[in-house]
Amino acid sequence: MPLTSKHIIMSDIHDANTSSPMSRRPTLKDLAEAAGVGLATVDRVLNGRDNVRQATVRRVLIAAQEIGYPTARLAEINDRTERPVVRFGFVLHKPSQAFYRSFAAALEAAVAERQDVRGRCEIRFSASQSPGDFAAELQEAGQSAQVLATSAINHPGLSRAITALQGAGKPVFSLLNDAASGIQQSYLGLDNVKVGRIAGWMIATQVRDPGKVAVFIGGNRWHGHILRETGLRSYLRDHAPGLELLDAVVNLETRQVTYEATLDLLDRHPDLRGIYVAGGGMEGAIAALRELRPPGKVALVVNELTDDSRAALADRYASLVIATPLTELSRQLVDLMIEATRQSAPPVSAQHFLTPQLYGPESI
Repeated sequence: MPLTSKHIIMSDIHDANTSSPMSRRPTLKDLAEAAGVGLATVDRVLNGRDNVRQATVRRVLIAAQEIGYPTARLAEINDRTERPVVRFGFVLHKPSQAFYRSFAAALEAAVAERQDVRGRCEIRFSASQSPGDFAAELQEAGQSAQVLATSAINHPGLSRAITALQGAGKPVFSLLNDAASGIQQSYLGLDNVKVGRIAGWMIATQVRDPGKVAVFIGGNRWHGHILRETGLRSYLRDHAPGLELLDAVVNLETRQVTYEATLDLLDRHPDLRGIYVAGGGMEGAIAALRELRPPGKVALVVNELTDDSRAALADRYASLVIATPLTELSRQLVDLMIEATRQSAPPVSAQHFLTPQLYGPESI
């Protein structure tokens, strides 16, 4: 009997009803069943999350290929799983300061842009400048991180904490301040003696009359600040004997302390010709000068380019900003940290100095 259109339609319906489930578009549920895992595990694999065993990732990828799961990301996922995971731990301080927020962002970007590893970045901030707080954050970060870096102060307690981490196979790098020198893995930052001499050069270049120069340091445990003070003193002694460097003022890198101390210095020393803020707290010095002196009357040198220091340059209240190249530092650091994880006993390496960025009123 010849086939009619009715027979053809019924035949098509019968074929559709008896076809294999895999003839339709596979779903996440199909993939989970084919791989023998739960939907949550499939989701973690497809979204590149860490908490999945390598064997499980393989099983899901093989099942996806077998059932023809529709995703163009299988090759990318497979490539990503081939890359080793590196867990980075960073301990900074002063999260309220724009510089350290920018530093944290630069570190995250440097880890994210690496294509040879699956970088996992944890950034912690010490509650204060005390060695106990820094040590506690380092120890906490070291619970999961394979390699660490910190802007910690110099203190025997910090040296012990860093020694313990190094002994546990977790290299620790010092940033900006050469904490635990000779114990830690390496130092990355500026040559702080040179930074101090640059500050001295700027002040001596701008100032024409003899007088006083003030310097603010974050504390007596900041090795980097003390070196900057040394560089400043040596330059003035060599090239500006008419400028007397006053005893350093400890400002704890805070705006308010710096503000009040600057007001006091301006009151007690009418011949104050220059100020160098070797660490944080420059906002206080800028605010005090705006209140009591015309632009350029006192040569002010600060570190790091922020909204406040940029405005001070534009208004001629700041003579020079000496900045750390954060992007370059972060990339070099991440490179060295990855290399340290690839060696069973990485040697303690030398200091890594970066070239400071100099900004004047006409260069912003």
